[in-house]
Amino acid sequence: MRPSYHWDRDDSFCEGGLWFEGGFSACVFASDGSASGLQKGNQVPSTFDFRVRTAPSLYAKKFPDMVATQPVEPIDLLIVDDEPDFLEPACRFFQRQGYRVVAAANAEQALAVQAKQHFHLAVIDQNMPGMNGLDLMLRLRDEDEDIKVIMLTGGGNILSAVEAMKRGAIDYLSKPFGLNDLDRLIRRASHSQSLERENKHLKRQLAQTQSNKPLVGRSAGIVEVKRLIERIAASDKPVLILGESGTGKELVARAIHAQSPLADRPLVVINCAALPEALLESELFGHEKGAFTGAVDSKPGLFEVADGGTVFIDEFGELAGGLQAKLLRVLEDGSMRRIGSIKERKVKVRLIAATNRDLEKEVAAGRFREDLYYRVNVLSILIPPLRERVDDIPLLVEHVLGDQWRLGPGVLELFQSSTWPGNIRQLVNALERAKILADDFIIDLHNLPPELRNGVRKPSVEQEALHLAGIGDAIPMESISKMHITEVLRRNHGNKAKAARELGIARRSLYRMLEKFGIAS
Repeated sequence: MRPSYHWDRDDSFCEGGLWFEGGFSACVFASDGSASGLQKGNQVPSTFDFRVRTAPSLYAKKFPDMVATQPVEPIDLLIVDDEPDFLEPACRFFQRQGYRVVAAANAEQALAVQAKQHFHLAVIDQNMPGMNGLDLMLRLRDEDEDIKVIMLTGGGNILSAVEAMKRGAIDYLSKPFGLNDLDRLIRRASHSQSLERENKHLKRQLAQTQSNKPLVGRSAGIVEVKRLIERIAASDKPVLILGESGTGKELVARAIHAQSPLADRPLVVINCAALPEALLESELFGHEKGAFTGAVDSKPGLFEVADGGTVFIDEFGELAGGLQAKLLRVLEDGSMRRIGSIKERKVKVRLIAATNRDLEKEVAAGRFREDLYYRVNVLSILIPPLRERVDDIPLLVEHVLGDQWRLGPGVLELFQSSTWPGNIRQLVNALERAKILADDFIIDLHNLPPELRNGVRKPSVEQEALHLAGIGDAIPMESISKMHITEVLRRNHGNKAKAARELGIARRSLYRMLEKFGIAS
């Protein structure tokens, strides 16, 4: 294997194990990290990974193909040029520098190899027969947005170079040029690419840490939601978030986006129920000037604004039939038109939709398109209602109130026995109201909303057992509960799902009670 060279101060280099030329001593590093000081004329063992620290000034002229430093990570390089007199020597040069090089004589060959292999960088000649370099660059970046492109232009053709830079090229070089000049551009682009990858990774880590904060809870239901978020975030497929109003569907959508590779791209949020159909269409797809009364200027839609990022559509089940068809087209091939335009535009977005409706029933009733339902419901997350997350209520209360506040007698018990039709939103509103009315950082029952105090509470299993069994308070409550659960299970032939529905509790709650009372399952 040809040695790699790292240049530093003195004027020496080594090749094939022998130290050549030079002034003073330098170091040669072994592959295990050890180093040896060498003098002029020393023989270097062949087991060493020769990385000699010397200066390029003198030997760049004598040995131009040895001046470059081998990259720490191998670079996959695609070189596209229709001139064999340039292509073949360039490939040999960059292979000697440690690159993994693939050559292509035209755009068609380049697209064919890109379909089979990932490249970090591409060097493309602007002037080629057939598809030119600029169009090829756009095609390559459509398939892989992370690929960096250096454009080669003919002498004096600066306008095409400027256009290439505007369209996404990281740099350009005018012919004729030296391969060392191109090598420096490639290494600079590779370094930039490494920094971008590291930046994205750090952003995802930070976003993941921050995005988990709002999802408070340790119940089985919320743990499953967090697990699904982590698994789903890495995909670019549509996500359907299901759950009752107030359960935190938007928080889940934001967490998915924050942990996804699109975290540094836009997240655009829109609520279908907040806008009439005509205005919603304009918001989603945009409009041209004069498309309707009041359209005094052209306006891009939210899909265009979010291009490359994520669109979150809340109350997705409220979407009107005409908009459902337009949305389906966007999901199928990324095509859309502004209102009043005949020009078709392409966008690439990830869709996250949320609804509190049962879309299967909406499809059966003919109110929701079946094809759109299946297109969106690729990945789904069901958020449990608060009444099925009773164990999370103390954590949620602490999260909302902070450390200074305390709950008075009976408040937590009331919270845990309430039905919470508004879910977490209702709980937060109740606590915010109570903080305003409370004294000495203590929330008492009389500080809570009347409908909560008077109200609508979920009958406990014990209370339901008493009612159904017709037994008074003289019998221990646990015995009554055990008797009732056993009877309900017997009546449903051991089917726990049916038994839980009859008891009016979640299946997980039933499992806990079976374990608590020692009832054989």
